[in-house]
Amino acid sequence: MSRRRRKALPTEPVRCAVDTLSHDGRGIARQEGKILFVDGALPGETVMAKVVSSRSKFDELRTLEVLEAAPDRQTPPCEFADLCGGCSLQHMSGDAQIRFKENTLREQFAHFGGIEPEEWVAPLRSRDTLGYRRKARMGVRYVKARDSVLVGFREKRNSFLTDIDRCLVLDPRIGERIVPLRELLYSMDAYARIPQVEVACGDDAAAMVFRNMDDLSSRDREKLIAFGQDHDLHIYLQPKGPDTVHRIWPESAGRHQERLSYRLDAFDLSMTFHPMDFTQVNAGINRDMVSTAVEWMDVQPDERVLDLFCGLGNFTLPLARKGGEVVGVEGDDAMVVRGRENAELNGLANVAFHGADLHGDFTGQSWAKEGFDKILIDPPRTGAEEICKYLTAFGASRIVYVSCNPATLARDAGVMARNGYRLVRAGVMDMFPHTTHVESIALFERTER
Repeated sequence: MSRRRRKALPTEPVRCAVDTLSHDGRGIARQEGKILFVDGALPGETVMAKVVSSRSKFDELRTLEVLEAAPDRQTPPCEFADLCGGCSLQHMSGDAQIRFKENTLREQFAHFGGIEPEEWVAPLRSRDTLGYRRKARMGVRYVKARDSVLVGFREKRNSFLTDIDRCLVLDPRIGERIVPLRELLYSMDAYARIPQVEVACGDDAAAMVFRNMDDLSSRDREKLIAFGQDHDLHIYLQPKGPDTVHRIWPESAGRHQERLSYRLDAFDLSMTFHPMDFTQVNAGINRDMVSTAVEWMDVQPDERVLDLFCGLGNFTLPLARKGGEVVGVEGDDAMVVRGRENAELNGLANVAFHGADLHGDFTGQSWAKEGFDKILIDPPRTGAEEICKYLTAFGASRIVYVSCNPATLARDAGVMARNGYRLVRAGVMDMFPHTTHVESIALFERTER
């Protein structure tokens, strides 16, 4: 039996007139009844593009030349933007990026929730659209044909690592050290056995976590320590699963000391975290987001507040500063411990952290039986559809929903609208400039009955 041969891709560039953008930031054109997804093209543009993939109903292309540029086009600040998959919108002006994200949220509310907020609030904009990213996982690969080590993000729509020597969106403590990091890895005995480096930055220190597939030689450990000393970085190893992560520089007396930190000055809080913990990548937007959420919650001193998917207490502790009794609930036991550490560090006694399965009904838990006056929810990308179905059991007058996925926020908003809540206001937050990632926040209020 012979296999069907794939049809050869066209070698000649294709002229494309782009009408709109897909949710992943690619230009959309139509030609002879077929949809064309064009990387690097904007609405209103005419481009010449190369076909890189072909299906029966659509083709995928990459822009080679812009024949007619849109007013929203800008020169990407990063020389690697056209190839690197870490960013997808650097060719689009900042104002246009925000409009794109707002339109995405509007469309998702209409499509998945059949709902629209009573008020659209102004977006939270990043003060710095470069050097903002404090957390990332970078791939590492030894390329035998070139006898070199690459460090960075995958190329757009393939598994190859982009050949970069710096990253402008990463915190400069990391992004400006790509070349010395490559040189370090190439010089090590384990040059081909370290597949990734995870990075995390606090206000005063930055860390690199090296995923070592094998036990490192003493020579390699010494090189990593020297690298940390030379570049003022904390150095960690991860020989197996996440629970094996440990710091080798600076030396520490115990695992509880392996912490980075950031400040929330508006609430006089210092938040500590382990480099592998979930934290928001954009410190400036996080500060503004927390302040907005707390303002919308409008917590009164005699109220009981619930923070779901609370993590290390990023919202929980600021809410506790407003008084009342605050309960933070998290599915990850390690983060429950971290929340308690941060509450103790900041001298807050009116807050409690609990672990629970947040995929099912937890209304019967002892900490939930008294009900709540206000609720904040910050779920993962999958959203919180099941939870939204029984939140009404608590009788909260307000619910603030922070979302990293507009589709699941819109779906859940529809659920809440059918269960006694109205969508009062919503807006986007530019947590990830130059990407299509849409962070948003919404306020729901209980319908009077």
